[in-house]
Amino acid sequence: MPKTLRLILGDQLNSKHSWFDESNLDVTYLLLEMRQETEYVAHHIQKVIGFFLAMRNFASQLESDGHQVCYFSLDDPENEQDLEKMIVKLVSERGYDQFEYQLPDEYRLDQQLKDICAKLSVPSRSVDTEHFLTERGFLKDFFSGKKTYLMETFYRQMRKDFDILMEGSEPVEGKWNFDAENRSALKDKRLLRKPKLHPKSVKELLEMIEKAGVKTIGTIDSESFHWPTSRAESLEVLDHFCENLLVHFGDYQDALTTWDPFLFHSRLSFAMNSKMLSPLEVVKKVEAYWKENQSEISISQVEGFIRQIIGWREYMRGIYWAKMPDFAEMNFFGHDRKLPEWFWTGKTKMKCLSHSITQSLEQAYAHHIQRLMVTGNFMLLAGIDPDEIDQWYLGIYIDAIEWVEITNTRGMSQFADGGIVGTKPYVSSANYIKKQGNYCSHCAYDPGKKTGEGACPFNSLYWHFYDRNRDKLEKNPRIGMAYRTLDKMKSKEEILEQAEKYLKEIEKL
Repeated sequence: MPKTLRLILGDQLNSKHSWFDESNLDVTYLLLEMRQETEYVAHHIQKVIGFFLAMRNFASQLESDGHQVCYFSLDDPENEQDLEKMIVKLVSERGYDQFEYQLPDEYRLDQQLKDICAKLSVPSRSVDTEHFLTERGFLKDFFSGKKTYLMETFYRQMRKDFDILMEGSEPVEGKWNFDAENRSALKDKRLLRKPKLHPKSVKELLEMIEKAGVKTIGTIDSESFHWPTSRAESLEVLDHFCENLLVHFGDYQDALTTWDPFLFHSRLSFAMNSKMLSPLEVVKKVEAYWKENQSEISISQVEGFIRQIIGWREYMRGIYWAKMPDFAEMNFFGHDRKLPEWFWTGKTKMKCLSHSITQSLEQAYAHHIQRLMVTGNFMLLAGIDPDEIDQWYLGIYIDAIEWVEITNTRGMSQFADGGIVGTKPYVSSANYIKKQGNYCSHCAYDPGKKTGEGACPFNSLYWHFYDRNRDKLEKNPRIGMAYRTLDKMKSKEEILEQAEKYLKEIEKL
C-alpha cells in the first residue's frame, strides 16, 4: 500500500470503521485540534473540552490497537491551526504518496477538503463514514418531485428497511407512531433517576484552551466534567438508559420542569454525533432490551426514542445534504431582530426562558422541547434573525454540529425554510408551556393574561406573529382556525399593542 495519510475529523470517532480492520505501518491517521474549528462560532466550553477529550481518547485507542497516529494538540508549536496548511505541510514534508479522508458531515468542511485535494501533489480519495443508515443523497432521491419532505413517510421506510419494531411487513402492535401518548407533564419527582455520569478532571485541558485565548461561552466544573468521551463510557450510558430511563422516556420526553435537566433523556446525542456510537447499534440495543422487558416497558416508550434517531436524526441529515448551501440563507419571514443579550446570561424575568437558557449555559444541554417550544418558540414569535439563532444554537449545545443544528433551527424551529421540514410553524402561547410543566409557577408573568401588567409575553407575541405574517400563513390549511379566532377577538388591537410594547422593550423582559 502507498504511504498514506488519513484524516479523522473530531466528529468521526467511529472505531468500527473498516479503516481500522487491520493496522498498517504505511498508514498514518491524522487528528487535529485547531483554532479553525474552535473559532468559526463561539462554542460552549464543555463542547470544546468534550470534542478534544474524545479525540484524544480515540487517538490513544488507535495507538493501542497498533495503528500509526499523528496527533496535534492545540498548543503544539508545529500546529498551523488550519486544515489546509496542516495537510499540505504534512504531505509535503513527510513524503506521503496518498491522502484519504472520510466524507465530512458539514458542508463547509466538505468544500474545504475538495479544495485541499485539488491543490495536493499526490492522489486523494474520500470514503463514507459508515455511520448513518442512509447515504447523503438518499432522502433527496426518496422525495424526488416533492416540495415537502414528510418525516413520517421516511421514518416508516427506515423501519421497514432495517426491520426495526416490525412484525413482517407491519409495525409492532399495529401502529407506526405513538407520539400522542408521549406528551405528559411530570407530576411526581420521585420517578426521576440519576443519569450515568463519568466525572473526570479536565483542569489541564481547560488551562490549555484558556491560555490559547479561545473564546467560549458557558461554564464548566474542571474537576467533574461528566459527558462520555470514549466508546466504553458511551456504551455504559446506553446501558444505563435502557435499564433505568427507557421505562418512562416516551411518557415524559416533552415534559418541562425545573426539577432535573435530563429527566429520562438518554444523553447519547454527543456520543452519536461524534460517532462513538452508531445509530443502528443504539436502536437495536434499545429494541432488544424492550423485547426482553415488555411486561415493564410499553411500546410507546421505545417507539418514541427510536423515532427520534432513525426518523428525525436521519431525516435531518438528509435534508441538510438535499438543501445546502441554500438552506443556510433561508429566511421565509424576513426576520431581522437581534437576539436579546439575556440569551447569553439567562437573566430574564420569564422563568421558562431563564431556566432553559441558564441550564444550557451550565450543562451545554437542553432537551428538544426546551429548544423547540421555549427558546425557539420565543425567537420565532419575536422575529429574531435566523443567522443569529443559528450561531446561538450551534455554539451552546455539546451535540450541535451544523448538519443537525441548522435543519432543526431554520426548518423545524423557525420555519425559515417556508415549509420544507414542517407543515406549519411551531409556535404556542403560554398555555402549552404551562401544560407541560412547572415553569409558570412563581413566574413574574401571568400565563393566563394576554394584556396588562404582568401579562405573559408569549400570549400577545403569539397573536402578533400570526397577524404580521397573515399574507404568508393564512392559506395554510393547518392554521386557518388561528386566523378565525384572531379576527373574532374583541381585544385584538389591545393584544397587538401589548406585543409591540414588549418587542420595543425586549431587553427588559
